[in-house]
Amino acid sequence: MEPLHLKLIETVLVIVGLVILVLVIKGTLKKIGNRYHLQQNRTLFTVKVINIGLYMAAAITLLFIWGVDQNDLVLFLSSFIAILGIALFAQWSMLSNVTASILLFVSHPAKVGDTISILDKDYPLTGKIKDIGAFFVSIETEEKEIITIPNSLLFQKMIKVESQ
Repeated sequence: MEPLHLKLIETVLVIVGLVILVLVIKGTLKKIGNRYHLQQNRTLFTVKVINIGLYMAAAITLLFIWGVDQNDLVLFLSSFIAILGIALFAQWSMLSNVTASILLFVSHPAKVGDTISILDKDYPLTGKIKDIGAFFVSIETEEKEIITIPNSLLFQKMIKVESQ
């Protein structure tokens, strides 16, 4: 068999394996979430994070199949991580918001669907949490306005959870 045909077969196998693995993990995590009564948004977030890891692993595998040299790949990845580190250091607030989103996901008492009050003397806010993203929390007020707040703000201000 010619090397090109072998590479095509290996590529198809990696892609099919990736699709099967994504579907199996998604189904398994949904079952676990239902069994332990986890919020659906948390389960979906976990599925997204795992999928990103699987896609990256599949992409690296495909690069090796198609003959990318390991040294070139390591050089590219280290350069990319260095540039990303410089960008995040320059935008420290972005890094703090990403860190805050992880902490919100894991340990904060307020969750998607809860009504909260941000106890701020200059700009008090009460509303229902609609979404917790990587950088912002979306809150819907009683007037049906959507307000986005940086995740790190939820750790800097006092929060009162009105209803769960």
